[in-house]
Amino acid sequence: MESGSGARNEALTAFYGKMKTLGGVRYVVKPSSFDGLDPLYARCPNFTPVLDDLKRYLALAVAGNEPMNFTPILLLGEPGIGKTHFARQLANVLGTGFEFVSMSSLTAGWILSGASSQWSHAKPGKVAQALVCGDYANPLVVLDEVDKAGGDARYDPMGALYGLLEQDTARQFKDEFVEVDIDASHIMWVSTANDERSIPEPILSRMNVYTVPRPDHDQACIIARTLYEELVAAHDWGFAPEAPEDVIDRLAGVPPRDMRKVLLAAFGNAKLAHRDHLLPADLEAGRATRQKKIGF
Repeated sequence: MESGSGARNEALTAFYGKMKTLGGVRYVVKPSSFDGLDPLYARCPNFTPVLDDLKRYLALAVAGNEPMNFTPILLLGEPGIGKTHFARQLANVLGTGFEFVSMSSLTAGWILSGASSQWSHAKPGKVAQALVCGDYANPLVVLDEVDKAGGDARYDPMGALYGLLEQDTARQFKDEFVEVDIDASHIMWVSTANDERSIPEPILSRMNVYTVPRPDHDQACIIARTLYEELVAAHDWGFAPEAPEDVIDRLAGVPPRDMRKVLLAAFGNAKLAHRDHLLPADLEAGRATRQKKIGF
């Protein structure tokens, strides 16, 4: 802050002030038991292979009284199967911070690693903001739709990941705006994509890649039943704690991404009909139809 302060822009000076105020130490989440991930088996049954591997990392963290950490993950699968929902639920059960980065909207690497303070409107990247402004040194960062990142090749939006996904280099991560070494080696990375073919091989080699299937009917019923029970328990709406089987069977045909909004609309439809129980017809009334394009 003292060296060359006259040439510093106001945003950088303010950010340095925040860094001094908050200090350079953050919490790390250390799991205390092997069963911390068990609730996710019911909420996300089609992610069982991913959870099985994560449980191994969890066991090592508990045995060594160490922070939870795992090899960066790439979740492949069609839209709507719950990849982003799974990542958010994972952060919740681990009890750490959560940072969401939509890679489809990134056109330059400085979004992740910051832009030089000599540029007008420059600011720190997502990584520095998450670590400096957050409470945790090991937040879970989700890179959503990493296969859709694009932009000018001179400003590769994935460029920062080559260093961030490797623990050795991530220990001395330097945001171009902040220009101070930051230890980013504890970050837990989860990426999602529909197709891995557009992702550079050096990035793929740094991650464990999982192809996540669409849940089958039985798995979809488990997701629907769990979601119903969570919503009923969270609100005093007067509905039975267990959903009717015909409602669950109908809800299982809805993509996991849409289940919550369809179910909320169904609860509203039941109340409008002065009922304290759901009917399959309530779900159909809650499914909005998609408007067709009209040419522009």
